[in-house]
Amino acid sequence: MATKGFSDKELLGAGGFGRVYHGVLRSKIQVAVKKISHGSRQGMREFVAEIASIGRIRHRNLVRLLGYCRRKGELLLVYDFMPNGSLDKLLFDQTKAPLSWGQRFHIVKGVATGLLYLHEEWVQVVLHRDIKASNVLLDHEMNGALGDFGLARLYDHGSDPQTTHMVGTFGYIAPELTRTGKATTGTDVFAFGVFLLEVACGRRPLSRSRSAEEGEEDLILVDYVVGCWKRGVILEAADTNLKGEYVVEELEMVLKLALLCSHPLVVCRPSMRQVVQFLDGSASFPNLSVDGFGGGHLNLGQDEGFDDFPMTFPSTVADSFFSGGR
Repeated sequence: MATKGFSDKELLGAGGFGRVYHGVLRSKIQVAVKKISHGSRQGMREFVAEIASIGRIRHRNLVRLLGYCRRKGELLLVYDFMPNGSLDKLLFDQTKAPLSWGQRFHIVKGVATGLLYLHEEWVQVVLHRDIKASNVLLDHEMNGALGDFGLARLYDHGSDPQTTHMVGTFGYIAPELTRTGKATTGTDVFAFGVFLLEVACGRRPLSRSRSAEEGEEDLILVDYVVGCWKRGVILEAADTNLKGEYVVEELEMVLKLALLCSHPLVVCRPSMRQVVQFLDGSASFPNLSVDGFGGGHLNLGQDEGFDDFPMTFPSTVADSFFSGGR
């Protein structure tokens, strides 16, 4: 009844696990209802158990699960309705007004805070495993909330996650995940780094671009930003829709933080607590510099910034930031 019989007119979007519809309950509360498809490869019992656990989570930057219903082999999930839709629509739909830098920076700080809560502040560690712009939803005040926990996994603090089945979205998957299939908070951080690049650059992680010399060519966003940094023009990677209207220090920090988060070696990635501290200015961002670029090599300037954090770097890592792994 809330979705008018799952009318196509109420359809908000569709994904691998099913379709999402707008609905209005009899109490006049607006909701989003996800209708899980019969052919979903995820076991229904496991999915219900996972959602039932995640349903207890409450955080302003996480989309709230209000309830679920299993009926005739279908699973219906009811979430808070987010009137401004998914972030990727506003980033990539040319018919919509572009987001300002202030809005983007506010959104990424919110998502980082939500992810920190999942990793460190809830009763269990929650691995989201599918962080990307299309899974970030915006409320009426343009606050960002991380949603779609269909691939999430939980484990106890201090224990070892047992996940060995690789899932995620191509372009956001950490290189070690392809080798081990084992998701960790570090693999979430990697995807968050790619997400930061999406927001700052207004580009997808993998895309086609036109070159005057070679015509169409594949563009790997991480490599593109590293190339801009090597040439001393990292801000050229910014979304052209920003039209130069941004805080230079913030944008430069976000671009470099994105590269640090998406480092191919997990030991080099910051924790989400450190990410939040960098973004809110409570910790100084470390000095990073491009040096001897070749195949994507960066050097970590360790003269400042990292002394305050329990991060260790193998000697080879300091000389090969962004080497291999892509």
